[in-house]
Amino acid sequence: MPTTQSTTTRKTTAHRTTTSKSKNDAIKLLTADHAKVKKMFKEFEKLCKKNDEEGKEELAVQICKELTVHAQLEEEIFYPAAREAIDDDDLMNEAAVEHTAAKDLIAQIQSMDVSDPMYNATVTVLGEYVNHHVEEEQNVIFPKVQKAKMDLEEIGSQIVERKEVLMEE
Repeated sequence: MPTTQSTTTRKTTAHRTTTSKSKNDAIKLLTADHAKVKKMFKEFEKLCKKNDEEGKEELAVQICKELTVHAQLEEEIFYPAAREAIDDDDLMNEAAVEHTAAKDLIAQIQSMDVSDPMYNATVTVLGEYVNHHVEEEQNVIFPKVQKAKMDLEEIGSQIVERKEVLMEE
């Protein structure tokens, strides 16, 4: 009996160590951003159905800020390391092009008035672009990066530090 208890205790301790160790895992951080923005796009759809102009505008501003910061973090920190580790220029170039397309849509949204008949459609298309991009990152890029044994903790720490600065801007 005591052996079982100490084994359980050891497992719990090991699990706790692993959990605290991986809190800055770059892939976990980026995936959490993806989930947050996906949720925001769903909320935007609901606000469209309610014709809540003020709510839509406020949420679109938030979405644009989150995506702008996220893209910058990936471009400055994650993508250069991933590009080097996985040696798949076509895949990484496609991700960069997708970022450019998203940034163009973000710029359009930021220059539009919420009453513009194209506003909802532009935010919706941005959401579709982002969903496609997220699927590709999570299903193709992230597994390749994990297989390449990148230092995801170090990259994650850089992401956390940089994100604090960018969110304040």
